[in-house]
Amino acid sequence: MTPLPWPSLAALCERYDALLVVDEAHSLGVHGPGLVAALGLAGLPHVVVSATLSKALGSQGGAVLGPPALREHLVNRARPFIFDTGLAPAPAAGALAALREVRARPELGTTVRTRVAGLADALGVVAPAGAVLSVPMSSPQAAVAAQAAALEAGLRVGCFRPPSVPDGISRLRVTVTAGVPEDAWQGAVATLVALVKEHQ
Repeated sequence: MTPLPWPSLAALCERYDALLVVDEAHSLGVHGPGLVAALGLAGLPHVVVSATLSKALGSQGGAVLGPPALREHLVNRARPFIFDTGLAPAPAAGALAALREVRARPELGTTVRTRVAGLADALGVVAPAGAVLSVPMSSPQAAVAAQAAALEAGLRVGCFRPPSVPDGISRLRVTVTAGVPEDAWQGAVATLVALVKEHQ
């Protein structure tokens, strides 16, 4: 993974009285409590983080983390927030419990990062910073056929094709997890690699 320029960007933002806004949707949980925290930028008054609770934390909703003035502004001026219904207690508690688990078991994120890197290498694609791997396919038909074959083999993968993506950009979307035993994971990798080669 290419080193992230966030510390340099954060320094520039501080210098020019700007905000650095980082979306941690795919890094929260995969990189512990997020890359912003890992890079020592959490809590800075010019750094704002948006995060989803529905990916690694398995809940629903999202959060915006930032300085008090920003939070007050969103609470009082952001129409989608004002006219939205707050999270129910159960999903909020579930997200909090999952976050505590992420902090207590950093090996889960390590497993995901290792698996993403290995799968990306096996498929010949660039490894992402998060847990979702994008696998280019030659056509919409190839992507759909590979998705169907994967499902028949017991693997559930996503499939993106026009019109949800531009023409010529059909892809499989593979989400990596630490919750699968290693032998099952290796079997899934071998199956997926064979299917992609067959249908690409």
